[in-house]
Amino acid sequence: MKTTKIEWTEATWNPSIGCSKVSAGCKNCYAEVMAKRLQAMGAAGYEDGFKFKVLADRLIQPLCVKRATKFFVNSMSDLFHEKMPFEFLDEIFEVIEKTPQHQYQILTKREKILADYCQTRKIPKNVWLGVTVENVNVKHRINTLRNTDAQIKFLSIEPLLSGMGKLDLQNIHWVIVGGESGVGARPMNKQWALDIQKQCAEQDVAFFFKQWGTWGEDGIKRSKKENGKRINGKIYQEMPVP
Repeated sequence: MKTTKIEWTEATWNPSIGCSKVSAGCKNCYAEVMAKRLQAMGAAGYEDGFKFKVLADRLIQPLCVKRATKFFVNSMSDLFHEKMPFEFLDEIFEVIEKTPQHQYQILTKREKILADYCQTRKIPKNVWLGVTVENVNVKHRINTLRNTDAQIKFLSIEPLLSGMGKLDLQNIHWVIVGGESGVGARPMNKQWALDIQKQCAEQDVAFFFKQWGTWGEDGIKRSKKENGKRINGKIYQEMPVP
């Protein structure tokens, strides 16, 4: 567990690590790159690189934090990975229920497993539950999320890889948008982001623009820092109200 540079959270908690690719957004996975780097450094837990594994010794970490904290759960994996035992998921959610002072942000690309898990279990009130919707081909994930009983439901449209068309944001509270970074990053069209921002405003949904990434607003490739976080000169960093 550690603090993080991810702008929309405060710390990360990884009771499992490692993952596998399921859709277009996974192509240039930052977590995979980081896991291999940590493996080379000899970091504990990453002896097998990006291979999925549960780390039971990390379960208690949030219990040791008294100050109210916003945790992004499994920044280095997908909590609803195919190899994740539901019994271990139950233990994770038990820790979440025992720490109501914290908020937990959970994001998945595996909406079918999420739906299966939620059939017989309630999501704790201090969970923000989200799905990644990187292009128009996976918009069906939104309906699965909408049908859960999470108090806060959000979309991560990062990396934004296509125009999204019309979005039904009913019962969705927050939308994060961002471009891709790193080697092989795919460009994000400015109009795609503006269309999403407009729909969020029309449907009273909080909109958070994280970054342009490797490709700037003007379509020029440069450093992520140089490209910044503004759309038409404005910063959008809205957050939902728990």
